[in-house]
Amino acid sequence: MRFWDSSALVPLVVGQPSSALAESWIAEDDSMVVWTLAEVEVASALWRLEREGAIDERSAAGAEALAGRWIERAHVVDAVAEVKGLARRLIRVHALRAADALQLGAALLWADGRSSGAVLHTLDRRLAAAASREGFEVVPGAYTA
Repeated sequence: MRFWDSSALVPLVVGQPSSALAESWIAEDDSMVVWTLAEVEVASALWRLEREGAIDERSAAGAEALAGRWIERAHVVDAVAEVKGLARRLIRVHALRAADALQLGAALLWADGRSSGAVLHTLDRRLAAAASREGFEVVPGAYTA
């Protein structure tokens, strides 16, 4: 079971340069853990791609539905109060945006204090660095941010 940040989920549902990497990750272990707001973050990314003209409306809707199916079968970390507390600590010690701190907080809660050896998939460079410092195994990827 591995934690998936929304940045890693997007190329799993819509063709991008990092799609092959995301597909290799899911082939290795399709037991996914996600933060409760990952579905919103993925939808935001997909519809931003549509607005920018990178994908059409039909592709965005199809990718959003596919993401929903992946998330539906995932373990979802939904303990918002606990994750918020962890995220507040994380933004004090790492250069993270709020959404990324919440993602990492959810991963830490899922790992239950045993992040060493736990895998976190992300394509965000800052989140990858913070997760690594928090003890997660972060598979190097084609970072998008």
